[in-house]
Amino acid sequence: MRETGNYYEDLSFSLFDVSVLVPVTIICIILFFLGIAGNVTIILIFRRYKEMRTTINMYLSSMALSDMLIFLGLPSDLYRIWKYKPYIFGDFLCKFIVYLSETCTYSTILHITTLSVERYFAICFPLKAKVSITKRRARNVILLIWLCSSVTAIPILFLFGVEHRNGSLPEETNECKYIEQAAQSGLLETMTWLSTIYFFFPVSCLILLYGLICRKLWRSTHKLEGHQIGTRERHNQQTIKMLEHQNVSREGKCRKHR
Repeated sequence: MRETGNYYEDLSFSLFDVSVLVPVTIICIILFFLGIAGNVTIILIFRRYKEMRTTINMYLSSMALSDMLIFLGLPSDLYRIWKYKPYIFGDFLCKFIVYLSETCTYSTILHITTLSVERYFAICFPLKAKVSITKRRARNVILLIWLCSSVTAIPILFLFGVEHRNGSLPEETNECKYIEQAAQSGLLETMTWLSTIYFFFPVSCLILLYGLICRKLWRSTHKLEGHQIGTRERHNQQTIKMLEHQNVSREGKCRKHR
């Protein structure tokens, strides 16, 4: 159905050709079930076995929950690439799915950064790490991560929503997208800057922390090699002295016999 005046251009509303949509859909379905099953398995294993309830596994369980929630939004995304108009799930679900995806993305980034910080302290300051890295503190950090992610993703609720083209029927052209008024108000630019910060700041932290970890391991390796070489030289010197002492003793005995 095409618009003859100022109305509809195309009401098939499919973003891609069927030859592209079918393989993409198959891949998404496989990823959906693998993602849900894999993350649920990780969470259950870590919760079931007490010996696996370490601080690292607590962070990994929380990350698994975040990934699982992202996968749960996959069917909605799949529906939208098949038929992005009309959006039939309503304004609330449109906002909620986008907000949940944004929150989980931020959460995963912060989890990875926090794990890197913990590994840095565990390797570079092992004694301090044993005292400061506790399960209770890990729980508090995880709660703080989710709180921070949830709060910083709030602007997306005002940026996304269901809109329809002016002069058209809502039930035919409803679309879950950026709200034009919100985008023009500068909110889109704000979210762009926020996403940029969420990318570059953690990446900078990862580069710095793993660089320091590599330097620490490199120095430790060279110190160990130097210690081993020194120990080997001392053993060699002791062996030489023992041999010299034995030779002197033999020469002394030989002289006595003469």
